[in-house]
Amino acid sequence: MGLMQRFSMIFKAKATKAIDRLEDPRETLDYGYQRQMEMLQKVKRGLLDVATSRKRLEMQGEQLQAKAAKLHEQAQRAMEAGREDLAREALTRRAAVEPELEALRTQHAQLQAEEAKLTEASRRFSAHLEAFRTRKETIKATYTAAEAQTKIGEALSGISGEMGDIGLAVQRAEDKTASMQARAGAIDELLASGALDDLSAPGDRLEAELGHAIAASQIDAELARMKAELPSAGEPPKQLES
Repeated sequence: MGLMQRFSMIFKAKATKAIDRLEDPRETLDYGYQRQMEMLQKVKRGLLDVATSRKRLEMQGEQLQAKAAKLHEQAQRAMEAGREDLAREALTRRAAVEPELEALRTQHAQLQAEEAKLTEASRRFSAHLEAFRTRKETIKATYTAAEAQTKIGEALSGISGEMGDIGLAVQRAEDKTASMQARAGAIDELLASGALDDLSAPGDRLEAELGHAIAASQIDAELARMKAELPSAGEPPKQLES
């Protein structure tokens, strides 16, 4: 298969798929029914035309038969009056009418046969069209119900997906809330025990320890100086100056 043929096949496939997405089978069925109705109307109009032509031939035949009967009567009256020449002329005219009547009978029979065919065709077509209409409406109703179910299913599917996402968000929120509650409880316990005092201000703790150490050193130095100033054993205590 050539490259152009492959492109052509791909294009036709995509076009067919696009058309299928756009096509509404209900509209297609209604259009098909409308077209068949138009065809049935054409058949009925043809039947009416044939029946009209047949009726016109019957009227012409009746006129010719009346004319033939009148000529026959005139021939009889002419013979009664002793006018054989007039009787011959009347019979000659009557004889000329017979081929016309025969032609009318032939055409009439043909039109009758054609009318019978069209009548049967119209009857069958009407029955077929009625059956098609019933089937069309059934298919349309089924398609509409299926379409509604599909839309409901798609809506429910979307809601289900959203509810799943919401459920995950709720679960995360609950987990995060529990974690925050546990952290808050732990902090409360540490604060109550005083364990966080030094941790919250490490610089102050170090300063306090240094202060304690300096103070202790000063006290030790003061004690040593005081000990050095104490009188040795055997010496009387010094009198305090007034």
